[in-house]
Amino acid sequence: MTINIDKLKNGIRVVTEEIPSIESVSVGIWINAGSRNEKKIENGIAHFLEHMAFKGTEKRSALQIAEEIESVGGFINAYTSREITCYYAKVLKNHLPLAVDILSDIISNSIFSEQEIEIEKGVIIQEIGQMKDTPDDVIFELLQKEAFADTELGRSILGSAENINSFQRENFINFIDNNYFAEKIVLCAAGNLKHKDLCKLALSLQDIRELKKPKSKSKVLFKGGEKRVIKDLEQAHFAVGFEAPNLKSPKLFAGKVFSVIMGGGMSSRLFQEIREKRGLCYSIGTSFDCYSDNGIFLSYAGTSGDKVKELSEVIASEFKYSITTINETEVERAKTQLRSSLLMGLENSSSRSERLARGLIIWDKIVEVQETISKIDSVSLQDVRNFGVEMFHNSSPAMALYGKVEDALDVNQFSKKLQN
Repeated sequence: MTINIDKLKNGIRVVTEEIPSIESVSVGIWINAGSRNEKKIENGIAHFLEHMAFKGTEKRSALQIAEEIESVGGFINAYTSREITCYYAKVLKNHLPLAVDILSDIISNSIFSEQEIEIEKGVIIQEIGQMKDTPDDVIFELLQKEAFADTELGRSILGSAENINSFQRENFINFIDNNYFAEKIVLCAAGNLKHKDLCKLALSLQDIRELKKPKSKSKVLFKGGEKRVIKDLEQAHFAVGFEAPNLKSPKLFAGKVFSVIMGGGMSSRLFQEIREKRGLCYSIGTSFDCYSDNGIFLSYAGTSGDKVKELSEVIASEFKYSITTINETEVERAKTQLRSSLLMGLENSSSRSERLARGLIIWDKIVEVQETISKIDSVSLQDVRNFGVEMFHNSSPAMALYGKVEDALDVNQFSKKLQN
């Protein structure tokens, strides 16, 4: 398997991983722009734009886009995160030219029909409504908003119904003009292809303009605090988060190991103590979400209203004692889990292309697998303990509670439990 990278004259990077042993190709266009690039009044536009990309171009209708890719047995989709938007497809090797042509077409030539915009407004408002009816989704929205209050990272990716209803064609064009620059774009493919062939196909993107003057991005601060929404639900939903390292931090992998130990599976500390020993919840876990300039380590669980106080107390207790009691066996097991997850992900061409593209966007280089493994291997027991100490002692937590949560610890009580 061979990895190659080139750059078009306008700055778009083209990267491939040739895997001749398979019959398909995963290809995508990654753009270093997401919901954090929105102004407050246009919150939701990045995600809406991703929807509109499939609603027709200057040479294809929405139906033609779907029919052309599905007629060759392929599929096409997109996603929006806070810092990245991706449009991607997977096809058999002979149909790579079609996939690239369609992806290039929707990036460069979408028409943003007013009629389609009005129809899609209804779709996205239904999506927002579905999210609001899903407590698991609501709790993470509340936590993100509290952790990064009054910043672009604290806003919902979906936006508000009010914003969605206000968008017109010029809003989409303005967002593209302000964010879709060649230097921020990566065309990446993994599978049965030749690098030179993708470079030729990439010429369809050569008219995307260069960014003459890079925009500075202000650092987003983690603020902490509490948001408690009392509601008559079956469960009490509890989430707590702490400021964590950014994607370029040397502490990144210590944080990943710490997260796995605390809530990365059925052998994790929180799962064993809270579910297996006490029966307080069905599932509990941790997440370690990092951005270009900040991050959040969080834990979430749902329980009954009469158990939420005990749940919050035990989580605080487990966090407190972890920083002095995590042992070598746990560290080695967590490192093995991280290595295995990395290597098993490489069995999928879509995961390979995603990994290559994100490496270029985040670190401006191809991150070799062995380099990542070496960073995992280098994490020591002391690194992991130090990570916990620094995070729990130097960061004011953010807390979100939703449902029958009257009895749960408040954020100040939780902090005291950690410190005492």
